[in-house]
Amino acid sequence: MAYNNDRKDRRNKEEAPSEFIEKVVSLNRVSKTVKGGRVAKFAALCVVGDGKGRVGFGMGKASEVSEAIRKGLEDAKKNICTITLSGTTIPHEVTGEFGAGRVLLKPAPEGTGVIAGGAVRAVVEAAGIKNIRTKCLRTNNPANVVAATMEGLKSLRDAAQVAAVRGKTPEEIQG
Repeated sequence: MAYNNDRKDRRNKEEAPSEFIEKVVSLNRVSKTVKGGRVAKFAALCVVGDGKGRVGFGMGKASEVSEAIRKGLEDAKKNICTITLSGTTIPHEVTGEFGAGRVLLKPAPEGTGVIAGGAVRAVVEAAGIKNIRTKCLRTNNPANVVAATMEGLKSLRDAAQVAAVRGKTPEEIQG
């Protein structure tokens, strides 16, 4: 009698390798008190990036952890944007603001590494930045810190982009 032992193959086909770096920044358990007692739900803040300058974040909420993470990753993939990089760092210093969150992002020389807290580190590493110094200035709420980091990264411009807006050459801008 022959047995069908191809179950391993089916499992491998379901899990295709993703082109994105996926990170869960925070997982929050929230509960609501209703007539029958407490109802627990989960909120997952997720970041995705390709490591080459494209990054996005999203929030997923569900009654199960795995479902919340899946929803968060789907939302993050919908909100991906491209950021300007200068080699392995950022072109200039910038402060990103969102709500009460304020994040200072500074370029760093080769070999510095990523000097950042948890929420900022997840965004920066997913974007593919290898050398940067950061500081969270006001709140440490992960949702606001991630959003502020993204606002700061979106506002980055290199010399060529600034020159195009001003109608000059990049050499004139750099001096």
